[in-house]
Amino acid sequence: MAIYTEEEARKIMEKALSFSTADTCEINLSGEESGNIRYARNTVSTAGHRSNQSLVVQSSFGKKSGTATIDEFDDASLEKVVKRAEELAKLSPENPEFMEPLEQQSYDKAINFVEATANITPEYRASVANDSIEPAAAKDVTAAGFLDDSYGFSAMLNSKGLFAYNKSSNVDFTVTMRTNDGTGSGWVARDFNDVGKFNAAEASKVAIDKAVLSREAKAIEPGKYTVILEPAAAEDLISNMARSLNARTADEGRSFMSKEGGGTKMGEKIVDERVNLWSDPLHPEVPTSTWSGDGQALKKTVWIENGVVKNLAYDRFWAKEQGVEPVPFPNNIIMGGGDASLEDLIKGTKKGILVTRLWYIRTVDPQTLLYTGLTRDGTFYIENGQIKHPVKNFRFNESPVIMLNNLEALGQQVRINGNLIPYMKIRDFTFTSLSDAV
Repeated sequence: MAIYTEEEARKIMEKALSFSTADTCEINLSGEESGNIRYARNTVSTAGHRSNQSLVVQSSFGKKSGTATIDEFDDASLEKVVKRAEELAKLSPENPEFMEPLEQQSYDKAINFVEATANITPEYRASVANDSIEPAAAKDVTAAGFLDDSYGFSAMLNSKGLFAYNKSSNVDFTVTMRTNDGTGSGWVARDFNDVGKFNAAEASKVAIDKAVLSREAKAIEPGKYTVILEPAAAEDLISNMARSLNARTADEGRSFMSKEGGGTKMGEKIVDERVNLWSDPLHPEVPTSTWSGDGQALKKTVWIENGVVKNLAYDRFWAKEQGVEPVPFPNNIIMGGGDASLEDLIKGTKKGILVTRLWYIRTVDPQTLLYTGLTRDGTFYIENGQIKHPVKNFRFNESPVIMLNNLEALGQQVRINGNLIPYMKIRDFTFTSLSDAV
């Protein structure tokens, strides 16, 4: 088994640390047990189980650091990996941005582990595949899906006395449904810490219905349209924007948060006042570890409030350079939403496009956060509050900053990729060309 309790993890790392002769030493220990099932063409193709564990040692002499990794934890192996890290450190050039390890921090108790998820069985995974394949076959649809469940731990110990430990669990599911005539495609994804919140039959039905509804899509002219973005589509753009709320790139004039002539847009209103963006490791729907990769404590942090930038992320080096406190990068992104369901947003739309998801997203201009990509797996034309017919996929060119200034309505929040994102209705979303891909 690759999972160690807090006490077991501490004992292993303390033993490794006892071999250190470096100025500073940081040790990370992690382990994971995971299982999966994959199916395609309405048939299970693979199923398996993985067990992994790893110990990483970073030793430093002054500003010279070396890193070594091992997956055997007997005394001889631990001594060997520590000495290897020290050998590499002595050979390394100095890192001008080196930061010494942190001293002990105070962490909130995390809530991102659920025992039921850790107890998932091969029989359960088979039932998930069955709940996807059987209803698909009944609708003349072919399913291709993947379920991956895992639970594990991560721990950190350093020569300054810091110790941190977290245990987590997660289940990820995605399935693509294709009509057997090759003209329709639907897709859905689900992820939870608690498998009790997951319903494979419900999720598969969403994808099946979209596949059937998207058959024989019609081409319409690209241009600017009112769009309803499902959370899976919106999340791609929102998370890209959130990752760009970085103080250093802003200070150095390299991001959309850079102010012309110098400085940043901290404190400025950059999007619609209904936009609120924050992170919270203790949010019950999207809980995460309560400490970051370098050992900083993660707390609820507001990034955008009523459209105004409230915080930028500062790593420890850049915070020291600027004379401010560090603001660690978050493990989740939460965007405030409303009460409207997807059906409500559709009913309130005179003319528009419903987008299931986006893919193959690439940066066009980092200064404006302009991205391009394609719609996929269910794109529909809305007229007078109803879905009238499927449409061929589009290429888009759009910035989440511009998009959130063209906000018409926010709907209910949905968990996607560990984040919590609402349905959103946007005017003047830019589609630049058509795509023949289904």
